[in-house]
Amino acid sequence: MNVDDCVFCNIANHSISGDIVTENDELIVLKDILPKAPVHLLVLPKDHIPSVNDIKPGHEALMGRMILLAQQMAKQHGVADSGYKLIFNVGKEGGQMVKHMHLHLLGGKQLAE
Repeated sequence: MNVDDCVFCNIANHSISGDIVTENDELIVLKDILPKAPVHLLVLPKDHIPSVNDIKPGHEALMGRMILLAQQMAKQHGVADSGYKLIFNVGKEGGQMVKHMHLHLLGGKQLAE
């Protein structure tokens, strides 16, 4: 996939609009367009990493910052105390719809295992 064709890259560089919750120099948080829970956010790096399978040595700090930002978003969206789920879908059979690594944050209702 060409990075120019990646919807998340285009949202991150503001070429197209997306429902952006917050962003910094490295990460962006979006509302999922097909939410599976009352709170369903996507935390993704602005740099194009196709999937978890493409994480390299040196990405450890990035992955930690993604989880810390998800934790902050859970607090801000009122689901930190009641509980939430963090999910990486990897590959087609793993449910990954967009070939740009992203972390799902789901909360606001009882979630199945």
